[in-house]
Amino acid sequence: MSNHCLIVDDSAVIRKVARRILEGLDFTITEAEDGSKALDICTMHMPDAILLDWNMPVMDGYEFLKALRSVENGRKPKVVFCTTENDVAHIARAMHAGADEYIMKPFDKEILSVKFHEIGLR
Repeated sequence: MSNHCLIVDDSAVIRKVARRILEGLDFTITEAEDGSKALDICTMHMPDAILLDWNMPVMDGYEFLKALRSVENGRKPKVVFCTTENDVAHIARAMHAGADEYIMKPFDKEILSVKFHEIGLR
């Protein structure tokens, strides 16, 4: 059975690219365009992994991650932050909030493959 990954990004283009790569790595994909919609999805069906954008409207990735980690089974998914923010303070904040990994945009198949392997999902 394939792992389920939720892709959370306000960019339809980023979601499409990530979907294509992760489906190629044998993931089943669900998408959300903001943290609020992603939280709704997680309460219905908790994914195995979440590819999470930082800067989004409604609820950003950091707020989503803090909320996710406080709900039932919210510690289960492996969370990979995916963002253009590359300063050490952002990375430290993401990891402190419960992120498992951190990648920079733009990403490619090799980067996603390595990161998902490192967190034990490939």
